[in-house]
Amino acid sequence: MMVWTERESNLRHLLAMILSLAAVAAMSSGGGGSGLNYSSSSSLDPFDSSTSWGLGEDPSNSSSEPAARTLTPDLRPAATAVALRELNPWDVALCVTGTLVSCENALVIAVLFYTPTLRAPMFVLIGSLAAADLLAGLGLILNFVFAYLVDGSAELVTLLSVALLICAFSASVLNILAITVDRYLSLYNALTYHTERTVTFTYAMVALVWAASLALGLLPALGWNCLRDEPACSVLRPVTKANAVALAAAFLLVFALMTQLYLQICRIAFRHAQQIAVQHQFVAMSTTKGVSTLSAILCAFGACWLPFATYSIVADSSYPAVYTYAAVLPATCCSVINPIVYAFRNPDIQKSLWVACCGCVPSNLSLRPRTSSDV
Repeated sequence: MMVWTERESNLRHLLAMILSLAAVAAMSSGGGGSGLNYSSSSSLDPFDSSTSWGLGEDPSNSSSEPAARTLTPDLRPAATAVALRELNPWDVALCVTGTLVSCENALVIAVLFYTPTLRAPMFVLIGSLAAADLLAGLGLILNFVFAYLVDGSAELVTLLSVALLICAFSASVLNILAITVDRYLSLYNALTYHTERTVTFTYAMVALVWAASLALGLLPALGWNCLRDEPACSVLRPVTKANAVALAAAFLLVFALMTQLYLQICRIAFRHAQQIAVQHQFVAMSTTKGVSTLSAILCAFGACWLPFATYSIVADSSYPAVYTYAAVLPATCCSVINPIVYAFRNPDIQKSLWVACCGCVPSNLSLRPRTSSDV
C-alpha cells in the first residue's frame, strides 16, 4: 500500500511536470506573438499564456518526507494590453497625398535622369523641385508610420520627422521661387541667357535653396522646439510658435517676390508683343494665354499655402486639431500640382514619357524648342 502511494505521488509529480512543460511551450509559441491578451478567464488552463507558473510545494504531500518541488500556477493578473491608436481619417488623407506626391515626382526624376538631352538650366531647377517634393511625400508617409506603426513618442524620432518635413516643403517653395527667377531672367536677358554664366548661376541657386532649407529644417533639432515647454507650441508640435511665425513670414515674403516677378514677366511679354508688328495678332493671343497661365499658377500656389501660413500666425496649440489638418492638407496638395504645372506640361518631358511608355511620339505634340520663359 505504501509502494502504491509513493507511485501515485510520483505520477502526480510527473503529470504536473508535463503540464508545466506544455504551458511553457504554449507561452513560447503563441503567447509571445501578440501584445494583446484576449483571455479573461481565471481557470488554471496550462495552455493559457496568461497564466504564469512558478515553483511551489506539492499540497497533496502530507507525509513526513521532504516536500517535492513542483510547478504551481501564479494567479497574478496579466498586464493590461496597450490599445492601438485610433486611425484618424485626416492622417490617412495626408498619407495618401504623400504617396501620390512620391509617385509623381519619382517619375519626373526618372525621366530627367534617363534623358541626356534634358540638361538645360530649367530642367535642373525642375529636377530640384521634384526632389524636394519627393522628400515631402516620403516625409508624410514616414510621419504616418511613426504615428501608427512605430513608437513615435521618442524625441529623436519626432525631431527627425519634423526636420524632414520642414526641409522638404521649404525646398519646394524656394525651388518654385528659383524657377520664377529663371523665367524672369530668360526674358529680361534674352540675348545672354543661354551662356555658361546662366548654368553657373542656376547651380548656385539650387545650392542656396537646399542650404537654406536644411538650415530651416534643423532649427527644431537645435533647440527651437517645445518638447519640454508645451505652452510654447505652435499648431504643429514640436515647432515653437516663434518658429512657425518666422516660417510663415518667410513664405509670405517668397509669395510677394513671386507676385512681383510674375508682374514683371507679364510686362516684358506685352512689351515684346507690341514691338513685333508683323505677328501682332498671333503674339497677342499667345501672350494673353501665357498671362492667363501665369495667373492660374500663382493663384493655385497662393490658394494652397496662404491658408496654412495665415493660420500658423494667428493660431496656437490650443486650437482644435481639425483646423490644423484643414490648413495643412491644401499645402501638401501643392506638391501634387507642381509636377503637372512645371514638368508634365513641358513638351520635351512629354516626348520622353511617350517614348518610354509606348516608343512613339504623337503627331500633335509640339516639337518646338521650349525655353524657360514658356509657361
